[in-house]
Amino acid sequence: MKSVIVGCGGIAAVHAASLSQLGESELAGFADIKKERAENFVAKYGGRAYSCLEEMLDQEKPDVMHICTPHYLHVPMAVYGLTHGVHVFMEKPPVISGEQLAQLEEAVAGSDRRLGLCFQNRYNPSVQEVKKLLASGEAGRIRGARGLVTWSRGREYYTESGWRGSLATEGGGALINQSVHTLDLLAYFLGTPLAVEAGIQNHHLKGIIEVEDTMEAYIRFADSTACFYATTAYCDDVPPLIEISCENMTIRIEDLDVTYYYRDGRVEKPEIDRKEALGKSYWGCGHKDCIGDFYRCVRTGERFMQDLPGMRETIRLMLGAYESARTARPVDL
Repeated sequence: MKSVIVGCGGIAAVHAASLSQLGESELAGFADIKKERAENFVAKYGGRAYSCLEEMLDQEKPDVMHICTPHYLHVPMAVYGLTHGVHVFMEKPPVISGEQLAQLEEAVAGSDRRLGLCFQNRYNPSVQEVKKLLASGEAGRIRGARGLVTWSRGREYYTESGWRGSLATEGGGALINQSVHTLDLLAYFLGTPLAVEAGIQNHHLKGIIEVEDTMEAYIRFADSTACFYATTAYCDDVPPLIEISCENMTIRIEDLDVTYYYRDGRVEKPEIDRKEALGKSYWGCGHKDCIGDFYRCVRTGERFMQDLPGMRETIRLMLGAYESARTARPVDL
């Protein structure tokens, strides 16, 4: 197979390194409006540099396109790729609005190409361990959960990017950009979200950004609830924490570590395969496995579980949280 990457920033380096290590595909092209960025990737991985996505697809005729651009470009580029015979693997977020979701659904329905969404934390060994435990029934009924993300993003992170901090181009802040993976894992563990009530604040960058630096949400599932908190106003970047309270134990995931707190007082830490993270450690270590699984499914014809239907509940939860915060009322999902 032949692959190309559009958008040559930090996360593109993770995609390129993953593909290089997997050996699944030839990296044939890189595109960025700042062509020198694309040229830097070419110097390391080969292929050709472009400043225009359309020209790259026309010249290279790739099998797969990786989208690693600013948020507002994800859906237009995915639609273009799908309607021009290219499989698309897209970084988060999948959409920044309900209108974009409708556009993407229409493109997917009208194309015979595959769309894969990069929610790599589902592939973390710690997450796989907990998912298996919950499915076994050993933990008992889930009573509730909490997800916490406390990171640090300063003025320069937004002002020097050219697109972050604007509702029109980023679509949101602490939720859509930094903590959507933690929100996704709450849905992954607890099931279909039914309703959400959320609030947003901008505590430390007033007058600098239009988006939130903090979101809190209360999420209702069929048999449990979850409390969610995310901020980029903290002084440091620390591993996200997910805690699941079950009948027989409380499960805590922090970074790549898992701890079981049994009701009788026992504490157990299962042995976890600590795979190397290709990017920042708190991004998780699942990028290579997620990308590899997508290519396997393209090759074999199997369904990639993180396609648009597979991630629709997380997308609806994310958009619903923003709607709730905007309207100051609960939103049924």
